Amino acid sequence: MVDNQSAFVAFERVQKSYDGEVLVVKDLNLSMPKGEFLTMLGPSGSGKTTCLMMLAGFETATHGDILLDGTSINNIPPHKRGIGMVFQNYALFPHMTVAENLAFPLEVRKIGKSEREEKVMRALGMVQMQDFAGRRPAQLSGGQQQRIALSRALVFEPELVLMDEPLGALDKQLRETLQFEITNLAHELGITTVYVTHDQTEALTMSDRVAVFDDGRIQQLAAPDELYEKPQNSFVAQFIGENNTLDGIVQEIRGDTCIVKLDSGDIIDAVPVNIQAVGERTQVSIRPERVEIDRSRLQEDAHTLKAEVLEFIYMGDIFRTRLRVAGKDDFVIKTRNAPDQRRLKPGEMIEIGWLAQDCRALDA
Repeated sequence: MVDNQSAFVAFERVQKSYDGEVLVVKDLNLSMPKGEFLTMLGPSGSGKTTCLMMLAGFETATHGDILLDGTSINNIPPHKRGIGMVFQNYALFPHMTVAENLAFPLEVRKIGKSEREEKVMRALGMVQMQDFAGRRPAQLSGGQQQRIALSRALVFEPELVLMDEPLGALDKQLRETLQFEITNLAHELGITTVYVTHDQTEALTMSDRVAVFDDGRIQQLAAPDELYEKPQNSFVAQFIGENNTLDGIVQEIRGDTCIVKLDSGDIIDAVPVNIQAVGERTQVSIRPERVEIDRSRLQEDAHTLKAEVLEFIYMGDIFRTRLRVAGKDDFVIKTRNAPDQRRLKPGEMIEIGWLAQDCRALDA
C-alpha cells in the first residue's frame, strides 16, 4: 500500500455530485506511486471516468483533495497541471499535419522552434510514426491516429498521462497490439499512467494495479492476479473474468475454511471472504478453469459433485462445457485442448471436482 506522503497521485476523501444530492464518487481514497500503471475499471456510471476528469481538471471535486506530487491541484486549471491526455476519439486537429499536432502543446509552453522539432521527431519515433509527420489525420487509419494521439500526450515529457478508453474504437487485433505498445512505453519512460476502461481483459493485461469501481466506490484495488484469484466480493468475482456461483448457507467456520450447505443440499468447503457468522447466506465462487473433470487428476481432499453435460463447445485452444450442477444450468468449465483431454457429450453424467482453496464463499 502506498501512503499519501510518498504518493505521486493521491485522492483524499474525494466526493463528486453533479446535482448536490446524488454522489457519483463516494469518499474516494487512492494513492499511486511514481511510475505505476493503474487502471480504473468498471461498468458505465461507476464513477471511473469522473475520477479521471477530476484528476485532469475538467471536473471539480465537490469535497476532498486531489494531490499531485504532494501538492493540491484542486484550484489549478487543466492546462497548468502538466498532464498528458489520450482520448478514445483521438482529439487531433484535422487542419494540422501530424507534426503540427505534436508541436502545438510545445508552442503553448513557449518552447523554441529547433527544440520543438527535435521533441516532435523523438515522440513520433516512440510510436514508429516518423514517416507520417507531413500527413493530416484524415490520411491515417484509426490505429495510426491513436499512435499520434499517444505521442502528442508524451511530446512535452509529462510525468503523468491519463487515458480514457483510448483503444475502444479499434478492432481486436490492433487493440491487443497497442495494449502492449502502450504498457511497454509507459514502463520504459517511467511515466505514471491512469487508464480508464470497461474492458476487463485490457485491465488485466496492461496494469500494475487495477481499481474496480462500482456505484462510485472502489470495490477492490489490487494487482491483476490477486483481483482474479482472490476477489473480495461478489461484484468483483462476477465482473472480472468468467465465474461460477453456487448459493447456500454457511454452516460452520473453521479458521481459514468454512462449510457451506448449498441450496441443492450438497455440502462443500470454501475459503470464507467477508463472512461474519454461521447462518449467513453466501454465494460460492469457482473459476471455470479450476474445475476438473478427470477423477484421476483430482487430489484426495478435492470436492466432487454430480453434473450433467448440457453443451460442449470447441473453441480452438480450449473446450468450453456448460453443465447442470447443484440445480443450476449455467455452470461452465474450461479445459485445454490436449490429445488426452476428454470430449464430453450433451446428456452425459459426469463427476466434477475442485480444491477447497479455489472456492471462495463471498457475500450473497
